[in-house]
Amino acid sequence: MHVPDGFIDAPVSAGTGVVAAAALAVSLRGARRELGGGPGGAGERTAPLAGLVAAFIFAVQMLNFPVAAGTSGHLLGGALAAILVGPYTGVLCVSVVLLLQGVLFADGGLTALGTNITDMGVVTVLVAYAVFRGLLRVLPRRRSVVTGASFVAALVSVPAAAVAFTAIYALGGTTDVSLGKVFGAMVGVHVLIGIGEAAITAATVGAVVAVRPDLVYGARDRLAAPLELRPSPLSDAGAPGAEPHPADTAPADTAPADTAPAAAGRRRSVRPLWIAGLVVTLACAGGLSFYASSDPDGLEKVAADNGIDKQAEDHAAQDSPLADYGVEDIADSRLSGGLAGVIGVGATLVVGSGVFVAVRRRNSAGTPAEAGASTASGPPATER
Repeated sequence: MHVPDGFIDAPVSAGTGVVAAAALAVSLRGARRELGGGPGGAGERTAPLAGLVAAFIFAVQMLNFPVAAGTSGHLLGGALAAILVGPYTGVLCVSVVLLLQGVLFADGGLTALGTNITDMGVVTVLVAYAVFRGLLRVLPRRRSVVTGASFVAALVSVPAAAVAFTAIYALGGTTDVSLGKVFGAMVGVHVLIGIGEAAITAATVGAVVAVRPDLVYGARDRLAAPLELRPSPLSDAGAPGAEPHPADTAPADTAPADTAPAAAGRRRSVRPLWIAGLVVTLACAGGLSFYASSDPDGLEKVAADNGIDKQAEDHAAQDSPLADYGVEDIADSRLSGGLAGVIGVGATLVVGSGVFVAVRRRNSAGTPAEAGASTASGPPATER
């Protein structure tokens, strides 16, 4: 759904640029809380993962999958980012990906960057996180519910972005086309793409929930075990015939071992999960991307079928050595595409991590009020 230059006129592009800039400003402030706070140093465990989440989104966006009659789709990533690292940080993750795709790979127009951030970043994150949290409030506290809620949230977020694009096009489209046809085609194909988005999001969230549920930002309060005092072995509760403690008999699916009160004083390193995630990310970008569908994605197909693409302009970065996800002067397509993917992952990881480290450090410095609140809640955590 990367909107190229020329699809949207200058005034509306400028307007979406203002919206995107305001969203980024709010997100930078909100991310300070997500990356630097939380009980038990939860924010500090989120920060190292945020750059990896951005890199993973970049990599998986290279894996176009077929959806229907000469049309493909790919992950948008807003739902995944919001659920794993928080909605504010999620907007920043998707924005970093879109910026680097536009500047390095000529994917998504530079004058349309505000449109793309608003549509693929802000809309998907807000819709997905609202649906996800709404479902968690009414459903039982189970790990399987978190995975299922992430599936539904991701599924809804993609056609929501298609609706948002249609609205933007209605305001500033450069081609005289039937908006009814554009709306029907965009929503129809993106419902199908949303199924793929939902599957990828649920699989990723489910994998993290299985090994480190404390790292799923959007469900921490649902997966955390309530504080309970275990009876002493010398107390009556430990005597023969006494009723077993609820924590000893609770189903494994209802609360993760990581969040037990006994673990409150120790911190598990995120390094093993980070390394595993990086390996998967590099494999997707450097290897699996070769097998991605070459069919046009949903927006490209709709634009071609309705004549919208007649107004598309040449990309300002079309002469980039990485344009179209290939390395210039490397004839072997597999090597060229794989190397471009690995470079993109590295660039996204470095830029994204740099942004999130800066945000966290700013939060650590904090205002006097914030510093006092931090002191009241305990000393800062240290990752091993």
